Amino acid sequence: MLTVKAYGATSATAPLAPLTIDRRDVGPADVLIAIRYAGICHSDIHTVREEWGPITFPQVVGHEIVGEVVEVGSEVRKHAVGDRVGVGCMVDSCRECEQCLAGNEQYCLEGNIGTYDAIGRDGEPTQGGYSTHIVVDQDFVLKVPDAIPYADAAPLLCAGITTYSPLARWGAGPGTKVAVVGLGGLGHMAVKIAVAMGAEVTVLSRTDAKKDDALAFGAVRHVATGEEGALKGLRGAFDLIINSVSAPLDMDAYLATLKPQGTLVNVGAPPEPLPVQVFSLIQGGKSFAGSNIGSIRETQEMLDFCAEHGIAPETELIAADGINDAYERVLAGDVRYRFVIDTETL
Repeated sequence: MLTVKAYGATSATAPLAPLTIDRRDVGPADVLIAIRYAGICHSDIHTVREEWGPITFPQVVGHEIVGEVVEVGSEVRKHAVGDRVGVGCMVDSCRECEQCLAGNEQYCLEGNIGTYDAIGRDGEPTQGGYSTHIVVDQDFVLKVPDAIPYADAAPLLCAGITTYSPLARWGAGPGTKVAVVGLGGLGHMAVKIAVAMGAEVTVLSRTDAKKDDALAFGAVRHVATGEEGALKGLRGAFDLIINSVSAPLDMDAYLATLKPQGTLVNVGAPPEPLPVQVFSLIQGGKSFAGSNIGSIRETQEMLDFCAEHGIAPETELIAADGINDAYERVLAGDVRYRFVIDTETL
């Protein structure tokens, strides 16, 4: 076992604090990564505060991880010591089910093994990236292109792939009109990626507070949905909507802005049910869908795409002792647009 420094939660109500955790020994197919940066995702907050259900404590979260390889197992061929690498939201899967064999590990029928708050193949709870080191099977480690700075790469491992995957799957590109609901950590990546794919992008946000940012990221239009009648003027406007918010919305009003046979995809995860009138779908043959991260292959594709197109998240670098304040700022919407922890400060 390797004992490493970390920053984690000891209960759902206690602030995160310094602690130590054990990582498994490096096995034949494993890679030991010295973590340089770890992004903060809203999912981290939902998890440690048990808003998505009970978890095991102590819990170290963080699934936007970048660093360098410092040790490899005897059977590792995909990575070498010194490589720039990343780890996203999952660290393993059953590898035998129909979905895993098809290269869709994120939809493993046995349930993929999450980077934190899961049970690893060693039978121990997985712990995430708010730490100095992590041991991961080589098949779940991504290569970070040299063109992407470490700190910028971290949020791509969740926010980047979470938005890239549905944009690619539902055909965002030249000639398509895409709306992005919410301009936060996920939303701002959706805008940048959709624009790079060639789509015409509109941002739908409650107020005009981030209008200048939306346009700077490449959107052609920003609509303040909090203004009365704002959505009615967009009826039948979009081929695809990416909903990045985790708050309940009037889904029927947003579905009305789709063209016939258009799709609204949820990547935000509100804890409450989202009611939908079936006629909002039937009339126009529309689809109401969800998407969960992406496969390892697709995540590597996303990293390479971002490197090729110069896409990077907007980040604010913090020290480990600023994590609790960062959580409160995320909840208050006071970040543009992703916090990244410098793990040297652990």
